[in-house]
Amino acid sequence: MVRAIALSGTVRRVCLIMDWLTHLQWPAMAATLLSAWLVASKRKDRRQWGFWIFLVSNVLWIAWGIHDHAYALIALQVGLAGLNLRGVAKNEG
Repeated sequence: MVRAIALSGTVRRVCLIMDWLTHLQWPAMAATLLSAWLVASKRKDRRQWGFWIFLVSNVLWIAWGIHDHAYALIALQVGLAGLNLRGVAKNEG
Protein backbone atom coordinates (compact mmCIF):
# COMPACT_ATOMS: atom_id res chain seq x y z
CA MET A 1 0.00 0.00 0.00
CA VAL A 2 1.35 3.39 -0.98
CA ARG A 3 0.69 6.35 1.26
CA ALA A 4 0.78 9.95 0.18
CA ILE A 5 2.90 12.03 2.51
CA ALA A 6 2.02 15.69 2.86
CA LEU A 7 5.18 17.75 2.82
CA SER A 8 5.46 21.10 4.49
CA GLY A 9 6.21 24.13 2.31
CA THR A 10 9.83 24.27 3.51
CA VAL A 11 10.50 20.59 2.83
CA ARG A 12 8.88 20.91 -0.60
CA ARG A 13 11.14 23.87 -1.46
CA VAL A 14 14.24 21.97 -0.32
CA CYS A 15 13.23 19.02 -2.52
CA LEU A 16 12.76 21.33 -5.52
CA ILE A 17 16.19 22.88 -4.96
CA MET A 18 17.79 19.45 -4.69
CA ASP A 19 16.08 18.35 -7.92
CA TRP A 20 17.35 21.50 -9.63
CA LEU A 21 20.91 20.87 -8.41
CA THR A 22 20.95 17.41 -10.00
CA HIS A 23 20.66 19.11 -13.41
CA LEU A 24 23.38 21.69 -12.69
CA GLN A 25 25.98 19.47 -14.35
CA TRP A 26 24.58 20.28 -17.81
CA PRO A 27 25.10 24.07 -17.75
CA ALA A 28 28.46 23.42 -16.06
CA MET A 29 29.46 21.15 -18.93
CA ALA A 30 28.27 23.66 -21.53
CA ALA A 31 30.20 26.49 -19.84
CA THR A 32 33.33 24.33 -19.72
CA LEU A 33 33.14 23.52 -23.44
CA LEU A 34 32.45 27.14 -24.41
CA SER A 35 35.30 28.43 -22.28
CA ALA A 36 37.75 25.87 -23.70
CA TRP A 37 36.79 27.04 -27.19
CA LEU A 38 37.32 30.69 -26.25
CA VAL A 39 40.64 30.13 -24.44
CA ALA A 40 42.03 28.53 -27.61
CA SER A 41 41.35 31.73 -29.58
CA LYS A 42 44.13 33.92 -30.96
CA ARG A 43 42.19 37.01 -29.90
CA LYS A 44 43.04 38.33 -26.46
CA ASP A 45 39.49 39.45 -25.64
CA ARG A 46 38.05 36.01 -26.44
CA ARG A 47 40.70 34.33 -24.31
CA GLN A 48 39.84 36.70 -21.45
CA TRP A 49 36.14 35.78 -21.73
CA GLY A 50 37.15 32.13 -21.83
CA PHE A 51 38.99 32.33 -18.52
CA TRP A 52 36.08 34.14 -16.85
CA ILE A 53 33.58 31.60 -18.18
CA PHE A 54 35.89 28.83 -16.96
CA LEU A 55 35.63 30.40 -13.49
CA VAL A 56 31.84 30.35 -13.74
CA SER A 57 31.99 26.69 -14.72
CA ASN A 58 34.27 26.00 -11.73
CA VAL A 59 31.62 27.48 -9.41
CA LEU A 60 28.87 25.44 -11.09
CA TRP A 61 30.88 22.22 -10.81
CA ILE A 62 31.67 22.93 -7.15
CA ALA A 63 27.96 23.47 -6.40
CA TRP A 64 27.08 20.23 -8.17
CA GLY A 65 29.96 18.41 -6.43
CA ILE A 66 28.74 19.53 -3.01
CA HIS A 67 25.24 18.31 -3.83
CA ASP A 68 26.54 14.97 -5.11
CA HIS A 69 29.27 14.54 -2.45
CA ALA A 70 31.94 14.45 -5.19
CA TYR A 71 34.83 15.72 -3.10
CA ALA A 72 37.58 14.90 -5.59
CA LEU A 73 35.69 16.94 -8.21
CA ILE A 74 35.43 19.85 -5.76
CA ALA A 75 39.18 19.72 -5.08
CA LEU A 76 39.89 19.56 -8.82
CA GLN A 77 37.69 22.58 -9.51
CA VAL A 78 39.35 24.61 -6.75
CA GLY A 79 42.74 23.85 -8.33
CA LEU A 80 41.47 24.65 -11.81
CA ALA A 81 39.94 27.91 -10.56
CA GLY A 82 43.40 28.92 -9.32
CA LEU A 83 44.86 28.16 -12.75
CA ASN A 84 42.07 30.12 -14.43
CA LEU A 85 42.79 33.13 -12.22
CA ARG A 86 46.42 32.82 -13.29
CA GLY A 87 45.21 32.73 -16.92
CA VAL A 88 43.19 35.92 -16.41
CA ALA A 89 46.23 37.69 -14.95
CA LYS A 90 48.68 36.47 -17.62
CA ASN A 91 46.29 37.25 -20.48
CA GLU A 92 45.95 40.87 -19.28
CA GLY A 93 49.71 41.42 -19.21
